Amino acid sequence: MELLQISNRVQLPLSEIELTAIRAQGAGGQNVNKVATSIHLRFDIRRSSLPTEIQQRLLSRSDHRISKEGVIIIKSQQSRSQEQNRQNALLLLQTLIKSALVTRKARRPTKPSRATKEKRLQQKNQRSQIKSLRRKVTD
Repeated sequence: MELLQISNRVQLPLSEIELTAIRAQGAGGQNVNKVATSIHLRFDIRRSSLPTEIQQRLLSRSDHRISKEGVIIIKSQQSRSQEQNRQNALLLLQTLIKSALVTRKARRPTKPSRATKEKRLQQKNQRSQIKSLRRKVTD
């Protein structure tokens, strides 16, 4: 059984990844109409063997490659070689899952210090004086 190595602890069996070869779009001459070089990768997050925590992080992402049903769809057609497109699609999937492994540090809300507040008010007062000096002089 072949595995896609995501990290030291996380591995994915290639049997969970559906790879389909299709004809690529765009320029390519006569070759483009004959050979299926483009790769469509489909990966169902909910049915995968990924840990539940990583599944939830992936599903909560707002990535255009993740459908509402929880399926990652990656289309690779950069190369004229099917094998290179296959490797590229798997690499894109690997980086997407790796990005879900990283836990973000929780933000601790802070308050501005007294010195910062005073500095802001001084600058505000200074700006006010500059603008007041621009007004029309009246007797």
